[in-house]
Amino acid sequence: MTSKSFDVVVIGGGPGGYIAAIRAAQLGFNTACIDEWKNKDGKPAPGGTCTNVGCIPSKALLQSSENFEHAAKHFGDHGIEVSGLSVDVAKMLARKDAVVKQNNDGILYLFKKNKVSFFHGRGSFVKVVEGGYEIKVSGAEEQTLVGKHVIVATGSNPRALPGVAFDEDKILSNDGALRIPQVPKKLGVIGSGVIGLEMGSVWRRLGAEVTVLEALPTFLAAVDEQIAKEAHKAFTKQGLKIELGVKIGEVQAGAGGVTVAYTDSKGAAQTLECERLIVSIGRVPNTHGLNPESVGLKLDERGAIVVDDECRTNLPNVWAIGDVVRGPMLAHKAEEEGVAVAERIAGQHGHVNFNTIPWVIYTSPEIAWVGQTEQQLKAEGRAYKAGTFPFMANGRARALGDTTGMVKFLADAKTDEILGVHVIGPFASELIAEAVVAMEFKASAEDIARICHAHPSLSEAVKEAALAVDKRSLNF
Repeated sequence: MTSKSFDVVVIGGGPGGYIAAIRAAQLGFNTACIDEWKNKDGKPAPGGTCTNVGCIPSKALLQSSENFEHAAKHFGDHGIEVSGLSVDVAKMLARKDAVVKQNNDGILYLFKKNKVSFFHGRGSFVKVVEGGYEIKVSGAEEQTLVGKHVIVATGSNPRALPGVAFDEDKILSNDGALRIPQVPKKLGVIGSGVIGLEMGSVWRRLGAEVTVLEALPTFLAAVDEQIAKEAHKAFTKQGLKIELGVKIGEVQAGAGGVTVAYTDSKGAAQTLECERLIVSIGRVPNTHGLNPESVGLKLDERGAIVVDDECRTNLPNVWAIGDVVRGPMLAHKAEEEGVAVAERIAGQHGHVNFNTIPWVIYTSPEIAWVGQTEQQLKAEGRAYKAGTFPFMANGRARALGDTTGMVKFLADAKTDEILGVHVIGPFASELIAEAVVAMEFKASAEDIARICHAHPSLSEAVKEAALAVDKRSLNF
């Protein structure tokens, strides 16, 4: 079998992999990308977990379910009367699948546009050879590639409960949670992280009774405490039942549904009975089938590929990015690492600033933040100032009819440098971008406070929160 040689071979076509391949090609490298995701028809579906069973389809269902809830509960406030409201879950899922396919096809188009050679199948290391590394592509037809540089971007898999495998029928990962064929009367969710809250929100809006069981005693422990309390209050008011500090016991799945035995925060034995159970207790790096031992690629105790600050592995010219390495498992983090690695291969100085990577939870209200939380600043003993502004006092939010939440600024007490910005409320995922830009430029809260923001706009809440750092908010 003849091997095809490339300057750069990327294993994995998720957000990190396909972006790395495109950037490498833009820089003049003969580049290949290997990815095995496929549609129901067997055709290639690049984009990884994010595009196929993560970020993109979940946002499609969140949008659909939010539209349904608005029609059911809020249109009347606008003088819009709706009768005979119903939901066609099959059509909703079909729309979600169509959105996913548009993204799959978009990536294939970008490969063609940038002259990236795409190989459909699973990529795995074979051996070190002259000129680089031999990579096998196992797919409809087996092929062999040789890459001078190899970028591993194989992503992550959902973590299962010990002894409780995903069947994607009754016991669901994010994959199964995105294709429940009808609205369950009772839905259980283990884990109150991003996936659990987003998927729980989708099915609650459509009529399911949703119970979220969380082992930690605090809700959204990674989020600023003030923001997390606001979120807990909002989700509880909406109807999500959230139990904290629980200890999960035996989980049994049968024809009638799922039974979860657990101990509540007071030590009392409890039982949750539900039609389906979503397990969202984190994700694990995916190196299944990669065959790292064939070339001596080093993994850590979690199964993640060991890399340095610049995403270099222990092997010369082998790099790794995204969920399969250290750091937050976020699609945009993987993208930034992919660009940086391609530029480093070209002799440039690719850079990723982990301190300004934004985080978003796409519930309603949305939650977004960048930088440090108030509890982190207290723990390190850093003197800081805080300013908040509620959406209740924002004209655009009132017009939208969505006034839950606030914007919060944290700034250094002496220099006024922005240390963290936290948003819970409408379009928080979009508003946080201003804070990311500001922090990248080492801006002060005063800088944002002095910038003219359009009126009426939600972004005015960002300006007002910056003003509040110096106790001079104008509209609250």
